[in-house]
Amino acid sequence: MSETVSKEITLKELAIKTTEWLSYLKSKWLVILIGCILGIGLGYLYASYKKPKYVAVSTFALEDANGGSGLGQMAGLASMVGIEIGGGGNGGVFQGDNLIELYKSRNMIQQTLLTEVLIDDKRQLLIERYVDFNGLKGKWAAHPVLKNVNFRIAKDQKLIRAQDSILGEVVKEISKANLIVSKPDKKLSILKVQVTSKDEAFSKAFNDEIVRNVNEFYVFTKTKKSVQNVDILQHQTDSVKRELNGALAGMAKLTDANPNANPARQILKVPSQRRQVDAQANTAILTELVKNLEMSKVSQRKEMPLIQMIDSPILPLNKLVTTKTQGMVTGFFIAGFLMSIFLLVRRGFLSMIK
Repeated sequence: MSETVSKEITLKELAIKTTEWLSYLKSKWLVILIGCILGIGLGYLYASYKKPKYVAVSTFALEDANGGSGLGQMAGLASMVGIEIGGGGNGGVFQGDNLIELYKSRNMIQQTLLTEVLIDDKRQLLIERYVDFNGLKGKWAAHPVLKNVNFRIAKDQKLIRAQDSILGEVVKEISKANLIVSKPDKKLSILKVQVTSKDEAFSKAFNDEIVRNVNEFYVFTKTKKSVQNVDILQHQTDSVKRELNGALAGMAKLTDANPNANPARQILKVPSQRRQVDAQANTAILTELVKNLEMSKVSQRKEMPLIQMIDSPILPLNKLVTTKTQGMVTGFFIAGFLMSIFLLVRRGFLSMIK
């Protein structure tokens, strides 16, 4: 019973306090109005000087290579006898959010930033373009190391500390503020890659290059095991074929050397019989290897993912602009809210002092 009374009293006090705060704010309507007018002015200035942002969007579909087709049933039967012909263990490497995280990885973003593209009839690295339109060169002018940093390095050359540090910060910024990767529909294998920046050419070029780099890495990883398997089987098949050709050539040479061998001397037939046994064994081995090689090639074709582009960024890109009206309205409400909070906090502070 006492708890109920306590709650009722607390709610009553809260209602009284709220009424007092509203009355106090009404009495300060002129101050709040002045703050709102200042907010309108600041919103107008913000919209006037804020640069537009350009949005490049790509959407593409990935083929699901792990379906329940007849070839998948054949792969299950073949695996029983030790032959790998199917999606195997790497089928789920890039399923779900894994592929999205691959786009956000430092390796993919950094590789894209170090890609050279043609922008405004000039070959330029994307990291150089990013540094230019963000005015970073001016900020680095007084730094003895950063002012002379150069990102054009050979493929086998390692990054120096300054290059690695700058790329790390740029990768974090792009992953946080410029790059959005999502699946519009969780049930479909469709991905949407969106790049937003203050430079139209950079948005389009970065979107194109990161999609290309990630898709190439995706295809390489999905088919890596099957490619290695085909290469090994091809090497074994070629080796056995050479041995078989050598055995057949040896049989022919022995026959030519003794065209009319004495039937009473069986020892003369032994070298030819050895070659014949080698030829028969190599023929059986070659038959199995060729069979396995062809099945592995079928598996490789099955594992090769199909990436179908649906939409790609086309110039001119969509432009995000904050209009002056939007800036003024937003400034009005933000300033009014902040001014009200300031007045209430000031009133509470003065009450505590008294």
